[in-house]
Amino acid sequence: MAAASSTRTADGAARNAVAPRALRTFLGNFATGVTVVTYRRGDFLNGATVNSFTSVSLDPPLVLVALDRRTRSAGHLGSGPYTINILADGQRDLATHFAGSTTPATVPWIDEDTEAPRLGGGVGHLRCEPWRTYDGGDHLLVVGRVREFEARRGRPLLFFRGAFPRLAGQPGDTAWAWSLDDPTSGPQFAALD
Repeated sequence: MAAASSTRTADGAARNAVAPRALRTFLGNFATGVTVVTYRRGDFLNGATVNSFTSVSLDPPLVLVALDRRTRSAGHLGSGPYTINILADGQRDLATHFAGSTTPATVPWIDEDTEAPRLGGGVGHLRCEPWRTYDGGDHLLVVGRVREFEARRGRPLLFFRGAFPRLAGQPGDTAWAWSLDDPTSGPQFAALD
């Protein structure tokens, strides 16, 4: 006897069976990093929290962010340079601030007077120029060409199931920490004779 499938398809009558809220809850099971896209258009200085961020190409260097069409940022991002700021573990207040929270936050602007200002204190940033914009249903898919980037030490801010969990381990841990293959802790097992 075949087991019933719990997957949904996006064609025919099944398309209407996918409830947006249920799908959003399901997609929350995929842990992501948290970014804030920042830009200036004239006197308008703004940013938007985005966790739909991914690399697209290395040659040319392209990255993508997905923005809700209803946001101001969706209307502005394709018209000039912007910065994608990768937030650090201690920057939850910035993530909620740029997601629309009414709780005031101190914004650590750097290069505030440029068209692509950035935020201080993150684990990295990418300065981008618009490359292409694509229809993504209720979102706008904005692909940007990376013009410069910088990585800094630190732990990233994570988002999972509507919360901001922390990575396990200590700040000095290597990528191999907690692994039986950790080259910094010596052999884990004695050789068998």
